[in-house]
Amino acid sequence: MSSGSAGHVARSTVRPHSETTGRTPLRTPSRTFLRASDGVTIDAVYDPGAAVYDASRTPGDHPVFVVAHGFTGAVDRPHVRRVARAFARYGAVVTFSFRGHGASGGRSTVGDREVLDLAAAVRWARELGHARVATVGFSMGGSVALRHAALYERGGADGEGGEGGEGGEGTDAVVSVSAPARWYYRGTAPMRRLHWLVTRPEGRVVGRYGFRTRIHHRDWNPVPLSPVEAVPRIAPTPLLIVHGDADGYFPLDHPRMLAAAAGDQGELWLEPGMGHAENAASDDLLGRIGEWVVGRAG
Repeated sequence: MSSGSAGHVARSTVRPHSETTGRTPLRTPSRTFLRASDGVTIDAVYDPGAAVYDASRTPGDHPVFVVAHGFTGAVDRPHVRRVARAFARYGAVVTFSFRGHGASGGRSTVGDREVLDLAAAVRWARELGHARVATVGFSMGGSVALRHAALYERGGADGEGGEGGEGGEGTDAVVSVSAPARWYYRGTAPMRRLHWLVTRPEGRVVGRYGFRTRIHHRDWNPVPLSPVEAVPRIAPTPLLIVHGDADGYFPLDHPRMLAAAAGDQGELWLEPGMGHAENAASDDLLGRIGEWVVGRAG
């Protein structure tokens, strides 16, 4: 992986007031382009959420949720905005578009170099003044959140970054929703369709024009650390694994593998009747995740 600051701001489309620069937390929404450590620009949005409503605490006293969306998602997609609104009741929220999605640059590597995008978003959250950061990933974003937590030191300004990154890019709690445990899984019809989309030239055309997702044509080299391999490295960072028992993409052996790898350091929620990722996450579930994060990272 390339080295360099994963949190460098390339361009800001909503500029904060002068008194909010540095590590003083913002009290207003902001949108900016971050630069991942390999130079890809990442479209990101900040919402101070609950931080602006509690006059007895500063925004930095509240946790910030950094949301990693699923494949073909983007920061402006309705299901991502719904998740952001739900978490904003419990703290500040950073949402962003992975590379190859939305207004971000580059092409999707379907979970490999996306870890650099998440690191950039986490670093930005800390630069905005938040001492406690929780990453919450859905599907592909869930696998990225697991790898990110394994590769980057827990904690804020003094942590040592992984993958060539700098300090301040680690998380204080991680939530993985509807994530796979292993790569190259084709055991369900939706995953066979996804593999066609990613690996075939005609599939990538459909991805670009049908799903507004630009997919890289190169195979992984080397193959990145798998989610189940990443999980044992996350401790002592608090870990929550969430999965629906009606998930059409990844059956229950995936979350159970992740939970077994986590041992006593992880918590598993199997949600009755829940399907896959953001669209299937009920407001009640998002609220319970918000409360879990406040309890672990707040």
